[in-house]
Amino acid sequence: MHRSIRHAVTAIAAGAVAVTASVALLTTGAAADAAAKPPTPKPYGTSFQKDPEHDFTKGISPRHDGVLRGWVTSYHAKDRTAEYEPIKWVKGGNGEPGRFVGPPEYDVLAYQSRVSPTAVLYSARNCGAANAANKVTVDRHGLGTKRCGRKALLAHLKAERIPALITIRGGRIVRIQEIHVP
Repeated sequence: MHRSIRHAVTAIAAGAVAVTASVALLTTGAAADAAAKPPTPKPYGTSFQKDPEHDFTKGISPRHDGVLRGWVTSYHAKDRTAEYEPIKWVKGGNGEPGRFVGPPEYDVLAYQSRVSPTAVLYSARNCGAANAANKVTVDRHGLGTKRCGRKALLAHLKAERIPALITIRGGRIVRIQEIHVP
């Protein structure tokens, strides 16, 4: 084979290897991103979510990274920690609407995490604006879409027992997305 043709074939082969390697990196990168994003529970799920790795006998502590359907039961402003628990949807009967409930009184399923300084709230109630009290800001799944400021986030934490999807990363609450209660 002529020397210049051999160089051209070698260059094409090297390019093909580089493209294949790039595609492989992109594919594994996408897989890693998908694996890093925790699954989102059904907003109106009818059972409490489990955290099989959590040891409730060692006192109250953060839930493992992921998304919990739950509500904040207390907020401690001094150390910026929130206690929260899982919730489930109980269907209504005889024309009555359903509702969210927490665990029975003596079931210990509570967690406690610091609230990240960069935590965000997505409200189902237009960030609690007084002039828009009846305005619902939700997607087709009943999850809040209105991104709120820090003041609304703190009001949500202090209000307690507002149903939400609570995202925990690195032991901290980083996102709260309210669930609309019809």
